[in-house]
Amino acid sequence: MAKQVGILTAGGDCPGLNAVIRGIGKAAMEVYGMEVLGFRDGFRGLMENRTMPLNEETLSGILTVGGTILGTSRDKPHRMIIGGKTMDMTDAMVENYHQHHLEVLVCLGGGGTQKNAYRLVEKGINVITLPKTIDNDIAMTDVSFGFDTALGIATEAIDRLHSTAHSHHRIIVVETMGHRAGWLALGAGIAGGADVILIPEIPYDVTKIAEAILKRSRGSKHFSIVAVAEGAMPKMNADVLIGSDSKQQDAKTKKEKKKAKAEQDELRNAPGGTLSLAEQLEQLTGLESRVTILGYLQRGGTPSAGDRLLATRLGTACAGLLKERNYGVMLAARGEGTEPVPLEDVVGKYRTVPLDHPWIESARHVGTSLGD
Repeated sequence: MAKQVGILTAGGDCPGLNAVIRGIGKAAMEVYGMEVLGFRDGFRGLMENRTMPLNEETLSGILTVGGTILGTSRDKPHRMIIGGKTMDMTDAMVENYHQHHLEVLVCLGGGGTQKNAYRLVEKGINVITLPKTIDNDIAMTDVSFGFDTALGIATEAIDRLHSTAHSHHRIIVVETMGHRAGWLALGAGIAGGADVILIPEIPYDVTKIAEAILKRSRGSKHFSIVAVAEGAMPKMNADVLIGSDSKQQDAKTKKEKKKAKAEQDELRNAPGGTLSLAEQLEQLTGLESRVTILGYLQRGGTPSAGDRLLATRLGTACAGLLKERNYGVMLAARGEGTEPVPLEDVVGKYRTVPLDHPWIESARHVGTSLGD
């Protein structure tokens, strides 16, 4: 009997997902003689037993298509909303896994998907994950697919905003995605020639940013582009966040830990941070400020050539792991190759920008302000 392989995509959509599905499916079927089954809409589809055959016909023509032919959702196996109630549905997922006589389930997703996949591993099923996110913040991999496409889109947006900023002598604040990691804002900011780049790893001082903009103004450059990650925050908030981190670590009860985590989430997801920053810069510099929030534009549309290559490389390498029965791992990109990493080494960790990273050094050397 041919080896039965299941695939699902979970979390936010991302360029390159279809390319990965195609890479896994074609290599698994054509090279190793396996049978491949897709589950619709992430872990919810696995729980509801909603499937889609992955064969030559369904995999044809999807390499260049954005999104995911399988659909996706942010449902968590252990906290799924069923009839208005939050329920643990991991057992139902395990039952459906066995019903289809699967030997392994391949989960494509970001940090949350890694955690949810590991919960299924703890329930005794075989799992392999692949790193997907435009934020590029998944631990233990050099890069995640989706990042290259988003980087190109964000860079093009900054390129286009230069003419408006220059024509109207304005400050234009461009918000990219990136709650915990500044890879996207930093990369696009450097590539797009932003004058200020603000990332979560370097808490900013708004007066320092205003000083940098005024210095440009005195040098006859009457406009500035500020690239800011959505998770960037002023030093005051960052200090409070560090305090709530300590509270969570020191918490004795589940209630105390929950309260400390709520404080962290409130700070990280505070609405209007970028709008407030633009207002402050306008007051401090006397220059008109405008905000552009790129949002979902960054993760939509056709994947770049770089992401198609990475996704195909990871997908076909994943098929090799399936053949070797190397389970309980995330397949990481490592240089021009790949490397299986134990899933427990990935879960709960984030790949943030190191303060000594060459990108940061390069930004400073070309005179970019990082708000510190």
